[in-house]
Amino acid sequence: MSDDAELRALRTAVGAQPDSVDLRLRLATALASRDHHSEALEHCTAALGRDPGNSQAVTLLQQISAALAEPAKPKTGKQNFDWSAAESEVSHLIEPAFVQDFEPDPVIEGAERPTLRLADVGGMAEVKQRLELALLGPLRNPELAKAFGKSVRGGLLLYGPPGCGKTFIARAVAGELGASFYAIGIADVLDMWIGNSERNLKEIFAAARRNAPCVLFFDEMDALGQKRSQLRNSSGMRNTVNQLLNELDSVGNNNEGVFTLAATNHPWDVDVALRRPGRFDRMLLVLPPDPPAREVILRYHLKDRPLSGINLDVLVRATEDFSGADLAHLCESATEQAMADSIRTGTVRPIGMPDFTTVLREVKPSTGPWFTTARNVAMFANSDGSYDDLLKYFKASKK
Repeated sequence: MSDDAELRALRTAVGAQPDSVDLRLRLATALASRDHHSEALEHCTAALGRDPGNSQAVTLLQQISAALAEPAKPKTGKQNFDWSAAESEVSHLIEPAFVQDFEPDPVIEGAERPTLRLADVGGMAEVKQRLELALLGPLRNPELAKAFGKSVRGGLLLYGPPGCGKTFIARAVAGELGASFYAIGIADVLDMWIGNSERNLKEIFAAARRNAPCVLFFDEMDALGQKRSQLRNSSGMRNTVNQLLNELDSVGNNNEGVFTLAATNHPWDVDVALRRPGRFDRMLLVLPPDPPAREVILRYHLKDRPLSGINLDVLVRATEDFSGADLAHLCESATEQAMADSIRTGTVRPIGMPDFTTVLREVKPSTGPWFTTARNVAMFANSDGSYDDLLKYFKASKK
């Protein structure tokens, strides 16, 4: 089997079993061996999200991160010149021009200033309304919030099926606030050396405070803030959760202007202490795109492509429960169908409804397993009312 064939086979296997940690790590290892480090990092991070204590995943993460940080080798000139030896030979003649006695801040480089607004988010009227009431309204009107005794402290936890736009919404919130946006993933925090994960969290929050106003967005919070009761054999991860709790608390830390958002597919796996007042004390359910949102997403992924006779109303009705990622995959699959037919016939033809009809027999919503688990949680583990929105959705949709 050639290298390309092996990668194709592994990617196909991961696509069929996205929750398989073993397959993710095999694909990440294969990608790293071929210098595809960015894609390898994505799969390694996904594996850690499903199994935070996996030592193989942590080790591989360090190897990939080191490879990404390694400076590119010069393509011209002498390849084996020993610059360190040369510097030592002339060190008595001249002092070094620059001295660096600090480590670069890990999150400064990742800051962005989103131009997105909630108006750019298609559909999801209820999500936008909840954001305005719970977060954006008080932040835009601090004096009014103070008059009503409304606190603007605490964070917001976005939860729902994978691929439904939680990160996109978080960027839009930052855009509404005119704040910098720091997207923090597992790889930015977890480290195989004892104490380094806690130090990384401390540096991330310190940088956010220095650069306020900003939105700190933690992805895969169920992996980073996993229930400590499930971490009896992982003291390192327990300490990481403890450090996160300490940074979120206002005691001893000035988090003024630092707005913390997080996303998770499994809020029931997040440590309960992280959801207490002053931390991620508000939860917002982000469901698969509603019909208006599906139309916007389909239009976006079909723009600039040759089309003929596409009936968006039919596609919107046929894609209930499809996540945003599922809709993107559907459009890609229909495009591949039309391309394959064009190659076979030697005549270029546009993408049509028959292409979508064909691929819809194979492409199904990926949200089914999530709804199965979520239904059980909403009905049998909702004693504190945390999942009332989810329960209301199931009753309304009769699922």
